[in-house]
Amino acid sequence: MKIWLDGALQDAESARVSVFDHGLTVGDGVFETIKAEHGRAFALTRHLERLTTSARGLGLPDPDLDEVRRGCEAVMAANPMALGRLRLTYTGGVSPLGSDRGDAGPTLVIALSETRRRPDTTAAVTVPWTRNERGALAGLKTTSYGENVVALARAREHGASEALFANTVGALCEGTGANVFVVLDGELHTPPLHSGCLAGITRALTVGWAGAKETDLPLDVLERAEEIFLTSTLRDVQAVTRIDDRQLADSPGPVTAEAMRIFDEQAAADFDPR
Repeated sequence: MKIWLDGALQDAESARVSVFDHGLTVGDGVFETIKAEHGRAFALTRHLERLTTSARGLGLPDPDLDEVRRGCEAVMAANPMALGRLRLTYTGGVSPLGSDRGDAGPTLVIALSETRRRPDTTAAVTVPWTRNERGALAGLKTTSYGENVVALARAREHGASEALFANTVGALCEGTGANVFVVLDGELHTPPLHSGCLAGITRALTVGWAGAKETDLPLDVLERAEEIFLTSTLRDVQAVTRIDDRQLADSPGPVTAEAMRIFDEQAAADFDPR
């Protein structure tokens, strides 16, 4: 297995990042997960734009996107596979212990792992913890994922693949690694970005392609929504058939099924939608 580390391909087994890297010691970093199919990265331009936005939000230097593109191409070429998870990690680099950054410059790691297509349906749970829509990291895709690790473990304990959060005012926000959509009176809705949710790439494409409305929604909308689905890089559009103890239909509902069809069709037609 080959990875890209600070400008070159390296063997994954021998590649090393300093134990003083700020991404390790304090979670000072940003990342992107990108779907890779047969050596092509889906929606790469959008993902690189968000990587830059997240870096700026943390006060990191803009990543060299030409290098990132070269690294992605090299890693995919060195590790051929039908479907993979392409992971870009960009951190504050070697720094003193504590929150202050050093002057060594950022660390860039690009890695790829094989995956399989997700099932069309899944289960989700709600969790008692909240997203802070007014926090310094709101809307940024950072490596500070401890809350997500805890919440996803709770979901796994209950036979689900995702945990959904409200924000501090009780509005539906997002999952640990997915955005959420609901169908109300036959219309498709998703929480707006000011709820504190991540500006998901698949979310944005689904809003545009399927005509969803961005709507402030209470968390308890999940108790009455006709359909619920999740979107993310590796889920694409995935129906939720159980939320907590509430059982929905055993298969994707009509609005969800149409969103799935549209997404697959549009993504196949343009692998790098702008």
